[in-house]
Amino acid sequence: MEKQDGEGAAMEPTDETLMQAYGQGDETALAQLVRRHSGPLLGYLTRMSSNPHQAEDLFQETFVRVHRHAQNFRPDGRFKPWLYTIATRLAVDELRRRKRTPVLLSMDEQSEEHHSLADRIADPAAGPADCAAAADLRARVRGAVERLSPAQRAILSLTYFEGFTYPEAARALGRSLGTIKKQMSRALRSLARALPDLAPGHAAGGAS
Repeated sequence: MEKQDGEGAAMEPTDETLMQAYGQGDETALAQLVRRHSGPLLGYLTRMSSNPHQAEDLFQETFVRVHRHAQNFRPDGRFKPWLYTIATRLAVDELRRRKRTPVLLSMDEQSEEHHSLADRIADPAAGPADCAAAADLRARVRGAVERLSPAQRAILSLTYFEGFTYPEAARALGRSLGTIKKQMSRALRSLARALPDLAPGHAAGGAS
């Protein structure tokens, strides 16, 4: 079904409508989905893989899988969680194949609507010394995130940057909701240990 504006005029079809159309033989529908999701999904895969070229390969493979499994898409399902489920599993498998912790892109290397953790702390009117301190903070945040497991990085990226709920992240990673919550808790504890001065209550605690 197409979305409609307040006056009833036809608007852009939903992802789900396009996916159903593709499953019924409309080849242009997949091209529309690729264009619609290229920016956000490439950004997500780049954060996961740390390598823009590899992210492009993973992006292409994701849509190859979408093509292959189009008939498996449920009419009552949501396309974005299904898409990110495919992409996440490909990315996590690739990270595990490396047998090493990859250098993850810093949290500030995001699209304009996804500001970094460090940038949210830094003063936009800061001087040179403050800018140097912000750069150091970004490096520390990056290093802390790099030490997370692939699954923990995926959970953090899906929920923090992509707006997934915990149940959606659980489906994307093929884990139970309880496991997702535990992994997220461990990830946040790891970040708090690595960045104790950024933990909530630090300033108050230090002042007492």
